Amino acid sequence: MATTTAAVNRPRDAGLSSTPTNGLRKRAVVIGVFFLITEVAAIAGKLLRTPVASDPAYVLGAGSDMSIFLGSFFELLLVAAVIGTAVALYPLIKQQNESVALGYVFVRFLEAVLITVGAVSVLAVVTLRRGAEAAAGAVDSGALATANDALVAIFDWTFILGPNLFLGLNSALLAYLMYKSGLVPRLIAQLGLVGGTLIVVSGTSMLFGVYELTSSWPLIMAVPVFAWEVSFALWLILKGFRTPSSDVQGVELPATVTVA
Repeated sequence: MATTTAAVNRPRDAGLSSTPTNGLRKRAVVIGVFFLITEVAAIAGKLLRTPVASDPAYVLGAGSDMSIFLGSFFELLLVAAVIGTAVALYPLIKQQNESVALGYVFVRFLEAVLITVGAVSVLAVVTLRRGAEAAAGAVDSGALATANDALVAIFDWTFILGPNLFLGLNSALLAYLMYKSGLVPRLIAQLGLVGGTLIVVSGTSMLFGVYELTSSWPLIMAVPVFAWEVSFALWLILKGFRTPSSDVQGVELPATVTVA
């Protein structure tokens, strides 16, 4: 009995099973949800930790600890979502450029580490405050205020480096991969490139004292990267990734069929 091998010529996108397509769609939704969580958690954490960040009298007994605990909870939720985006994106973006994808994941994790350090420094202020209350006035208020200022300074620097410099860098890397691959509309990717660049410039400006973290400039410079993350998230949730080739889905199609 003779066996012949007939080549089957067909487009690489033809004959894709529904399983990888459904898997890619679900991944897109998960990634989009993670990005939306980062926005909500970042804003909530910033608003709730205001007593520590802006009120020197907090450590001396003014205000409630509950907002600090809630703010820290949202900060840790932010960390989980930041790591979630990196883990969920990596299997997809490494197919576009593995080196850039690894860079994105690495910088994303550095951002998460710095956010965690900032959250711990804020919680340390609560411990300092409670220790002063337990001492019933035996603690030097000047020394207490100095320790508070040091912890708040740690938080401020982690914020400048994490959710500014590193956020801008990983946003630009991801936007570049999205732009080159066509997985999302190029307008969204271009917004990420602009937003990522501006937030890096903003973080660098604060690093060298061009303007302060408390000024209005950091907020203004963060608007484009906020718009990038929200538009990217909504597109993924509502539309999913575009699939310009089956390589994006990791599907290998057989080149030949053996006929007995």
